Amino acid sequence: MKMNPSKQKVIEAATELFFQKGFHGTSVRDIADKARVNVSLISYYFKGKQGLLEFAVIDYYEKYLETVEATIKQNQHLNKLQQLKELIFFIIQYKQTKHQFSCFIHRELSLDSVFVREISVTYLAKENHLLTQAFYGVLDEERTSINDRTYLFMQLKGMLVTPYMMPNEWKHQIIGEYSHQIFVRNYVKTIHDWLDCLVMKPKNYA
Repeated sequence: MKMNPSKQKVIEAATELFFQKGFHGTSVRDIADKARVNVSLISYYFKGKQGLLEFAVIDYYEKYLETVEATIKQNQHLNKLQQLKELIFFIIQYKQTKHQFSCFIHRELSLDSVFVREISVTYLAKENHLLTQAFYGVLDEERTSINDRTYLFMQLKGMLVTPYMMPNEWKHQIIGEYSHQIFVRNYVKTIHDWLDCLVMKPKNYA
């Protein structure tokens, strides 16, 4: 179902401002001015700034996880390594197409707050479960200990979030839509190469 255009404008304005100024540094008036709507419209649709944030985050993660599950399902005919590679491509592509909000969310997740705890209990726990299953499926249990697998999974998770935790480190590589596509292609290839080395590594190498 297509979202109301005014509602969409508010979300897009809030996304940009949250990215630039942070949640607490952005006022409802800032969002209304950016979206060129009346302040009362934000209260009508979202019951305020907190409601707007919750709506945007839920929308982001529900679409993300729905597509993660669909990607896993449609690639079941592939071998485990290729399934994981396709999943990684989707994850980076999704985050990159929503670059500013991805950066904002991951920045907020680095803080210990009620917002973080609520997100962790629901969406992040499900994401972690799906990724763990996919990643552990490519590892040889005889060649990697439980500790090795845990630390390697931490490395993978780090690679999936680093560009969005430290966007200033990458901004010179991302200027327009085309550069976003190049970044996805090159960055995903780097993770894929890491996986290839990991799967083919000699025993006891970690």
